[in-house]
Amino acid sequence: MSGSALFETFARAPLAFDHGEGTWLVTDKGERYLDFAGGIAVNSLGHSHPHLVAALTEQAGKLWHVSNLYEIPQQRRLGERLADATFADKVFFTNSGAEALECAIKTARRYQFVKGHPERFRVITFEGAFHGRTLATIAAGGQYKYLEGFGPKVEGFDQVGFDDIDAAEKAITSETAAILIEPVQGEGGIRPVPTQSLKRLRQLCDQHGLLLIFDEVQCGIGRTGKLFAHEWTGVTPDIMAIAKGIGGGFPMGACLATDEAAVGMTAGVHGTTFGGNPLAMAVGNAVLDVVLEDGFLEDVQRKALLLKQGLAGVADEFPDVIEGIRGTGLMLGLKCVMPNTKVNMALRDQHFLAVPAGDNVIRLLPPLTVTDAEISEALDRIRAGAKGLADAIAAAAAK
Repeated sequence: MSGSALFETFARAPLAFDHGEGTWLVTDKGERYLDFAGGIAVNSLGHSHPHLVAALTEQAGKLWHVSNLYEIPQQRRLGERLADATFADKVFFTNSGAEALECAIKTARRYQFVKGHPERFRVITFEGAFHGRTLATIAAGGQYKYLEGFGPKVEGFDQVGFDDIDAAEKAITSETAAILIEPVQGEGGIRPVPTQSLKRLRQLCDQHGLLLIFDEVQCGIGRTGKLFAHEWTGVTPDIMAIAKGIGGGFPMGACLATDEAAVGMTAGVHGTTFGGNPLAMAVGNAVLDVVLEDGFLEDVQRKALLLKQGLAGVADEFPDVIEGIRGTGLMLGLKCVMPNTKVNMALRDQHFLAVPAGDNVIRLLPPLTVTDAEISEALDRIRAGAKGLADAIAAAAAK
């Protein structure tokens, strides 16, 4: 789209899609692509899911927006459903993951303030993290490529190495307010944090009067086979940011917190114009209708095992292309030997869509509704892409 009126901030693939059907996207030329990118873990129930379409269109014919000056019954209902299904007592709705993270950080700082510790504002984060694109969340993520050229880094974030809990403990000072972590890093390369590490962080927060914040923007809403990834560990946070999958493709997010953690978030200290609007709430409630159905998450776990076992076979077959498989649930990564961009291009040539990530990984983030047949088709296409690359390597070596 070079030369258009748009900011040239995206290196877009030369593809334009006309419509989607479940796990498939169809281009404006009629070509069908198997979508294991999922809008970067957003399309949790695939494309054009009938229950989501019905919920959105019904609400669109009634009311789009009133702002948070008034009661929004659908917002109250979705908030109560999220609280009932999680550790949380309170929910604040946003339009995006970055806004949810901003709210989480503000909630933690405000908690310390009302508890008589205004000096506690710093947040400990971890290498490889991605928490959003606002000035505060790029500072929290700490990656130079996102910070470069945007002026002084927002103060208040102390980063340590991935899964370096000893360093996190040493980083705690009298100014520390919270620890922020993704239970499974997405952009960082599909890296799950070990259960024992999350348990130690919980202990450190309890010991030092800090709040534990989980970023489940990418790994939440059934992506790992539990409603939220941290449920696998038995560790609960004080605050959690979610987005992506909860809207099933409609932009929305939320900050969840315990009553205690949210004690400082009183009338007027935070707000949003669009967050929690009736359209988003209709879709969010519809997503939960499906994801919370009996047996749904268990089936995600079953399909995830099927996919992961198949991918391990492909990796064994083409070790010059794929080093190994990582991740959990339907949040899997191909650790590549050659540049992941080259592998991603080979997969796209097979009409298969995936997402590059950090640490030379290709992310596979299919809809939670993917079928066994589509998983089999995906494995065939990944195998074909890997074979083409392996054959090219062999041909080059033979010259």
